[in-house]
Amino acid sequence: MAKPQPFNASDIKRRMTGAVDALKHDFGGLRTGRASTSLLEPLQVDAYGAMMPINQVASISVPEPRMLQISVWDRGLVIAVEKSIRASNLGLNPATEGQVIRLRMPDLTQDRRKELVKVAHQYAEKGRVAVRNVRRDGMDQLKALEKEHMISEDEQKSKADEVQKMTDDTIKEIDTALKGKEAEIMQV
Repeated sequence: MAKPQPFNASDIKRRMTGAVDALKHDFGGLRTGRASTSLLEPLQVDAYGAMMPINQVASISVPEPRMLQISVWDRGLVIAVEKSIRASNLGLNPATEGQVIRLRMPDLTQDRRKELVKVAHQYAEKGRVAVRNVRRDGMDQLKALEKEHMISEDEQKSKADEVQKMTDDTIKEIDTALKGKEAEIMQV
């Protein structure tokens, strides 16, 4: 069996911060009525037997303030891109002409705002799951180090408390970001 790696708290913190940064990036795509290319960045397309980010199969532009235009590079992927957009819960209805897909941003009705808040909650939950996965990795690493007698039981407990505190702080940061985004979406 391979020897466990030494525990690195700064790596755990870096990975948790990365999850928060990814969440904030996703939130940046939740525009409240204006078209933004970052709105589609989280979308994955079933292309060539694998899930790929939409920006790896098409170019996305903003020809007008309330419209996105997607130019799909491979004609065979147009339907897969459309399917991904419809399945995204972003409330966008693709209009296709050849290899170009146009998305008009819907007016922000109260129902649309509630839909966007639901999407924001999904993004936040994805961020929380990522943070909990980092926490689990850290805890597993500490248990392995203790099992190999590379750290004492007290040291393992102390470092486990440190990882838990980082997790709690990061999840609080995610919840704060979610509340801010929710307020931004719901303001009239």
